[in-house]
Amino acid sequence: MNYRMVFSMIGRLLLLEAVLLLLPAACSVLYGESSVWALLASAGVALAVGGLLVLILRPKNKTIYAKEGFVIAALSWIFLSAVGALPFVFSGAIPNFVDAFFETVSGFTTTGASILTTLGAHGEALAMSHGILFWRSFTHWVGGMGVLVLMMALVPTGSGRTIHVMRAEAPGPIVGKLVPRLRDTAKILYLIYFGLTVIQVICLLVAGMPLFDSLVHTFGTAGTGGFGIYSTSIGEYNAACQWIITVFMWLFGVNFNVYYLLLIRAFRPALSNRELWLYGGIMLASVAAITANVWTQMPYTTFEETVRHSAFQVSSIMTTTGYATTDFNLWPMFSKCVLVLLMFIGACAGSTGGGLKVSRVMLVGKAVGRELKRLVHPRSVGVIRLEGKRVEESVVQSATAYIVLYFLLFGGAFLLLCLEPAFDLESNFTAVAACINNIGPGLGAVGPTGSYADYGTLSKVVLSFAMLLGRLEIYPLVLALLPGTWTKE
Repeated sequence: MNYRMVFSMIGRLLLLEAVLLLLPAACSVLYGESSVWALLASAGVALAVGGLLVLILRPKNKTIYAKEGFVIAALSWIFLSAVGALPFVFSGAIPNFVDAFFETVSGFTTTGASILTTLGAHGEALAMSHGILFWRSFTHWVGGMGVLVLMMALVPTGSGRTIHVMRAEAPGPIVGKLVPRLRDTAKILYLIYFGLTVIQVICLLVAGMPLFDSLVHTFGTAGTGGFGIYSTSIGEYNAACQWIITVFMWLFGVNFNVYYLLLIRAFRPALSNRELWLYGGIMLASVAAITANVWTQMPYTTFEETVRHSAFQVSSIMTTTGYATTDFNLWPMFSKCVLVLLMFIGACAGSTGGGLKVSRVMLVGKAVGRELKRLVHPRSVGVIRLEGKRVEESVVQSATAYIVLYFLLFGGAFLLLCLEPAFDLESNFTAVAACINNIGPGLGAVGPTGSYADYGTLSKVVLSFAMLLGRLEIYPLVLALLPGTWTKE
């Protein structure tokens, strides 16, 4: 294990976090808020710790292998969240560090689960300062595309094989480069990400949403995070804003490779992407099913309103964003079951969304189909293809192992939550599902009008671990906890 390179990379990431904290600090200055000192103090801690790690642990060997890549990804997100929790503690917005850590992990992992029980209501002052709320939502934007990918795009690491770091952090069963140089790939991804972000902010401003609200809700949409600033989430805004966010949640759930292909005018491969079509098909079918179910059993005022709420919640849950325009806890059982199933499927690989990913579901589905065919034709040799390319057997095995490990860890986290008698089965089950799939709201006590505040310290730590598992797709965090990973062999 190249310890110096691991902690040097973490140090660089903390230095980047110190710079990022200056943006919400500037927001606090604009609004004349005292929280600026909490944000600057947190930036100072990030600067001091990061600077020490970089200066003291200068690596002689800068090569990063797969093992180092996994450990860097896991520890970076833990350090990033621990330091990112300080603004909440220093400002007094969330005095308890475990609660602040939970909120920050939820932000960076783009989960959107919150321990806050009081947010602003219509016509009332916000519960937190603008600077702290900006930081809370900005963590979604930073974590959406990946903090290590952002660092690669902005800061030359001078290390070899950084593809291992990107593979450890990027979502999906297969991760590759768009262009030969990895740093250029990171830049392209963030330019597309930034471009879509700017377009959404403009659209929301045109629709009548205030500038601050447009920024923080775009951060949540882009990162598919879901932190709102009002208790009613996106239900606070008009129908036009809700439709805009519905569309952009869907767009940020698309594999960003598709956008790159469109930019270089490779329209045919972009538009023939099977994952994209399946992703859109599942979403349209779910909207139609929920609309029919809700309209016949508990209709809203108009059919348009029913379609709008159904489309919004399907887009929000499948892309694992977690915003809400209505309390879907009150929907019929069938509609709630559809939403729970969408929690597990998630968005496309290579997007900012969470869940198992559509491509992984496709891959395992093809593997099951191949095995069924072999039962009938034992001598057949099945070749699995994804997007027209042959998938190596090791990738198929990895995807299958991932799903098995995913459900084992899901079950373990669920059992630990059930040690606390505070919540019912529905609340605990969907709390774990919402956290490990990086969604945010579940059903029951953790529904769109509830919070995670009443869970005990152990449960909050377990759920924080689940959020990190989901965002890093299990392997980096599990490998970082295994003693064998840290040996020199």
